[in-house]
Amino acid sequence: MTVIKLPCAIFAALFAGSLPAASQQPLPSTAPPGSAASSDRIQLSVTVDSKSGQPINFLHEQDFTILDNKSPRPITSFKVVTSAEEPVEVILFIDAVNTPYELTAFMRNSTESFLKENEGTLAHPTAIAVFTDNGVKIQPSFSTNGLELSDVLESQKFGLREINRSSQWSDVDRLNLSINALHQLVSYAATLPGRKIAIWISPGFPLLSGPGVNLSFRQEQQIFSDVLYFSSTLRENDIALYNVNPVGVSEPVLTADYYLNFAKGIARPQDAQLADLSIQVLSAQSGGLTFTTNNDFASQIRKCLLDAASWYEITFDPSPPDKPNQYHHIEVRLDQPGLIARTSDGYYSNPVAAAPSR
Repeated sequence: MTVIKLPCAIFAALFAGSLPAASQQPLPSTAPPGSAASSDRIQLSVTVDSKSGQPINFLHEQDFTILDNKSPRPITSFKVVTSAEEPVEVILFIDAVNTPYELTAFMRNSTESFLKENEGTLAHPTAIAVFTDNGVKIQPSFSTNGLELSDVLESQKFGLREINRSSQWSDVDRLNLSINALHQLVSYAATLPGRKIAIWISPGFPLLSGPGVNLSFRQEQQIFSDVLYFSSTLRENDIALYNVNPVGVSEPVLTADYYLNFAKGIARPQDAQLADLSIQVLSAQSGGLTFTTNNDFASQIRKCLLDAASWYEITFDPSPPDKPNQYHHIEVRLDQPGLIARTSDGYYSNPVAAAPSR
């Protein structure tokens, strides 16, 4: 396993001048008025797959058991939903900041090839977002015309990179840009109606976590604050993140899967690490998927979009919180063997944190 050792000054630079002191205040709800998040009720969008990866939509309420911190909770509402009944919007997020420069053309061309499949007919309204050193450009309108979207992507100029990757500061610069971009993407998706699937095409951010990496109290507080924000915003606004890695089989398995060391939700600021904000970790925790060591780029995107075909909306009433920021792990168990359920990994009851700083 890779051990990451970086100068302490890097972590001072990571947050210097951009993060305020963590003033404690309730985390504002980002859900629409009248939604489940306006009360204490927890609403989940649950996708169920067979072992072969095919979506399953014939289950009934009695097939599900919801565990909240290992304790069963009564289901208060249950519904099978299809994209024909509720809108699903897709954002293809092209990350040219964290993708090696020699792979950016492959990433662009592969995405364009996917958009041109089936004579450009897309199953869901889709928008293109491009992330470069100069920031994020999100297409403001959605379309099911993949040929038009391919032209939009073709017109984007990735350009030469301003960040010097050979510098010891380059990982920090990319991480700062990436977390800011993630805030922008999630905040934008939260304004859209219905279910959202955001596919971040990238090897992911620099994790900058592990043995030998020490954070200050202030940095831990800010990371934990961001974790609270993303956890609440993604779940309350029905946003699922997905990560498709264009590096494919050439990336060592230990590197590609290192994020799994941080996939478990964190309960305390002192447990926070920068990898807790990685796109791989947040994708897994939001009920989405992370694809690594696979060169079939288009099939990975298609697999992400299978989740948009149908899902289960399940709500339950949580137990009363006994303290602010109490982390609850959610587990969905199925009575039928051989099936896999995915949904939000957990939630924070009575969330209190520093306001988003970016």
